[in-house]
Amino acid sequence: MPTETKNLLLYEAIELRAEYDARIKTLKGLLPEARETRGRFSLRNDEDTRLRPVDAFSVDHTREQLDVLELKRRKLNNAMQRANFDNSVSIDGRDINLVEALELRKAVNQQLSELATQLGKAAYERVIYKEDRDIVEAPEVDYDRTRQTLEDKRRVFRLLNRALRAAAYQISVGFRDE
Repeated sequence: MPTETKNLLLYEAIELRAEYDARIKTLKGLLPEARETRGRFSLRNDEDTRLRPVDAFSVDHTREQLDVLELKRRKLNNAMQRANFDNSVSIDGRDINLVEALELRKAVNQQLSELATQLGKAAYERVIYKEDRDIVEAPEVDYDRTRQTLEDKRRVFRLLNRALRAAAYQISVGFRDE
């Protein structure tokens, strides 16, 4: 639902950008150069077969549509970036702009993956059976500390996600829908 000025909200802009991406991909797939590239990797090689556009399809018109969509997408991206820089969210009592919050969420998500792997390794000791005795190697990281760090990072990720999602439904982007 666009705002009173008919500008899109951030969540709507994200959806529209995904639609533009899909349209651009479809149009690029219709161009002759894309079809030629696809044909090179095809198992079927009919040298006697040629393709020609149907009457309803115009390569020139498709290129024009593609240019218009790519321009709209660039303008939409610029408007979204401007909104991301100009607006902030509050995380644990600290205000950070959306760009920083997005980067932080990305970093925390990567840390979650690494911590989950570490937790899996920390959960078990390595036991080597050698010459009628067991050699036990303790994990390199402490299980309880790793589990607590993982839970803390999950909480931060959840807070970031909620704040970003709420902001997307409140922030207006300087772009009007078609």
